[in-house]
Amino acid sequence: MNELISEITKALAVLELGGLILYPTDTVWGIGCDATNPEAVKKVYALKRRDDSKALICLVGNDAMLEKYIESVPETAWDIIDLAARPTTIVYDRPKGLAKNLISDDNTIAIRVASDPFCKQLIRRFGKPLVSTSANLAEKPTPKSFKEVDSAILKGVDYVVLLDQEKRMDTPSAIIKLGNDGTVRVIRE
Repeated sequence: MNELISEITKALAVLELGGLILYPTDTVWGIGCDATNPEAVKKVYALKRRDDSKALICLVGNDAMLEKYIESVPETAWDIIDLAARPTTIVYDRPKGLAKNLISDDNTIAIRVASDPFCKQLIRRFGKPLVSTSANLAEKPTPKSFKEVDSAILKGVDYVVLLDQEKRMDTPSAIIKLGNDGTVRVIRE
């Protein structure tokens, strides 16, 4: 438990300064930053060598935080969140309070309510959503373990969380797009 608290404290210090962290999520190793800080988000795109027109996922710590950053959470979202058998990211219409360069051109954002204890506690203590994008360079495969993370990513972040580095994490979240008009579309199963 002390190790968990120590890692949260170190990651928080970096996030609060607009830095990037490499951290284990409830799905795969992720690159994270303050989702409300456009300069931090810009660093993520640059590190991944990714076009900033490609959306990034955000993690929130709980339902209340989700409601704070989405204008209107559709009722269907609550059912999906409650019934999903694995981590599920939902694409919502009309986000608010997030970095503009994180929001897609169609005014949507992909958000997942974190289930991993480290992520939940980190987000709760930070008080804001985190960017959570897979720890790979654009066009390269998602690493299935910490050992597979590219050295350019390791050198490009400001802090590497020292938890779960032996754990295999190779299942990205499901992604579902919900429209406020009631439409539901599965993007990734």
